[in-house]
Parts: sequence; structure tokens; C-alpha cells
Amino acid sequence: MTRHPGGEESTRRLIELAALPAGASVLDVGAGAGESLPLLRAMGCAAAGIDREPRGEGVEQGDLLRTGFPAGSFDAVLSQCAFFVSGDVRSALREAYRLLRPGGKLLLSDVFFEQPEALLRGAGFAVLTAEDMTAAWREYWLEALWRGDAPCCEIPKGQSSYWLVIGRKD
Repeated sequence: MTRHPGGEESTRRLIELAALPAGASVLDVGAGAGESLPLLRAMGCAAAGIDREPRGEGVEQGDLLRTGFPAGSFDAVLSQCAFFVSGDVRSALREAYRLLRPGGKLLLSDVFFEQPEALLRGAGFAVLTAEDMTAAWREYWLEALWRGDAPCCEIPKGQSSYWLVIGRKD
């Protein structure tokens, strides 16, 4: 799991902080190769993944802005480095909120260009956890640039940060 800062350790931390109950249904949006799916299943969750360009077994083609799943289908939505590259963070938050059952949790780690707590609250989420991981993000980008395999997406100029956030649909 190297397609986001912190890799598998960061994914585990998101899942553990969310304190998902055994059997929780989780949708990984922007799942890519589906690396999180076996981890979620090993932790007792029923996991599915979607991505615009699926690259792994068990990941279906889908758009995180318009998933097509019925409202209230999941106990949790996981997204790592996908909301920003969707091009419309607010719409991604609205779709995640729609997908969640009452009390469901959003497990999010991503680039932010405004305060994540205010952004999530504005989308209707109660913020349970917000950890600044900007230092890990910078290290991740420098290593990726050095290797020549930095993910291809434009990052707008201006103040940015990288956060791990858990939100709850109340």
C-alpha cells in the first residue's frame, strides 16, 4: 500500500480510530488496486471498492461522485487520496454522506486546501478525529518525486495540508 502517505499503517490507523463494529459494511471509494479490501475483511468488515480505473481484484468501476448505490447502504466510507483528485471535494463529501447510514463514519485521509473540520461540518458530519499528517505527505511526495513515480495530479498553488479525519453522520 504505497499510493498514499503512511501506506498500510495509515489505513490501519483510520480503521482502528473509527472503531467499526464487526461485520460493518465499508465502501472504499477510489480503491485503486483494492489493497485496503483484504485488510478491512481481516478486521471483520464486509468490504467493497470502486474506482474510475479499477486496478485490482474485487474493485468495480465507479465514480465516487455518483456511485449509484442506494442511500444509507454503508456503515462506513473509506477514502484515501481520492476526494482531492475527484476535482470536487464538496460533491464527494455529499455523496459519502448520502451513502452512510445514520451514525455511519467517513474515514478520510487526503489533501485539503481549507480547514478539514469546517469542511466536514459543512457537509453535515460530526468530526470525531482530525490529525494533521502534512509532514508525512511532504515526505511521501519527495520520495515519489525522487523515484520518478509521483502520482500524476496537479496540486494548485497555495496553502495545502494533508489530514486524517473521521467524521460521523448524525
